[in-house]
Amino acid sequence: MKARVLVPTGFGLNCEGETALAFRMAGAEVDLVHLTDLFAGRHPRRIPDYQVLVFMGGFAYGDHVAGGLVLATRIRAHLARDLEAFLENEGRVLGVCNGFQTLVRLGLLPGPEEGAVDFRQRAALTNNERLGYRDAWVRLQADPESRCVWTRGVSALEVPARHGEGRFVAESDEALRRLEANGQVPLRYVDDAGLPTERWPDNPNGSARGVAGVCDRTGRILGVMPHPEAFLHPFQHPDWPRRRAEIEAREPASLALFRAGVSGL
Repeated sequence: MKARVLVPTGFGLNCEGETALAFRMAGAEVDLVHLTDLFAGRHPRRIPDYQVLVFMGGFAYGDHVAGGLVLATRIRAHLARDLEAFLENEGRVLGVCNGFQTLVRLGLLPGPEEGAVDFRQRAALTNNERLGYRDAWVRLQADPESRCVWTRGVSALEVPARHGEGRFVAESDEALRRLEANGQVPLRYVDDAGLPTERWPDNPNGSARGVAGVCDRTGRILGVMPHPEAFLHPFQHPDWPRRRAEIEAREPASLALFRAGVSGL
């Protein structure tokens, strides 16, 4: 049986093509369903009928007020019970960029330290330290000790980042240290030497300690600001014309993230 993946669409979300392709390349079955149909219960399947739920990138509701806020509010109002049932079934969730913002607003990331999801926001993805929208490729390093199921077998990634509100801020320095100690920071921005960095432009938003992705305590929910779904073929790499033979000699590492996310389902 193929893993069954739900990708909600519409209202300014705009990465459905590459997101669906990434999961299909990983061997999964993907349904693209408009949020209107999910909110109204018109889709024949409910969220708990899936094994993976993906909140993709884009500009949900035009990012009015703040990135992901309106979408998170509507999900909490219309789909909270379905989400609770999905998570009780050990469903996996991926949020990319605007999807990461949505998961943080929903309180699914970083999530409570114990007990079931309570939809309380405990962190923020706020304005980049250098104000403005930054669109450029970045390097990420995965933590091999992280509990995140999505990064198992993943080491280094080169992927595009494109956001204006990507700086991860925990409730306190102590809260961030607890996330690190608990293996909930699976991805970090790194410099040329492969070391975590807060310096621009290697870190496009200034997140403390180079945080680029966060998971919940179960490891099944991952949010990441850069876009792994945007690098699926060698020719998408910006250095492909100059380093074609080198880049084509290996599969884009970002595909490993999608394979890990559906592995064992």
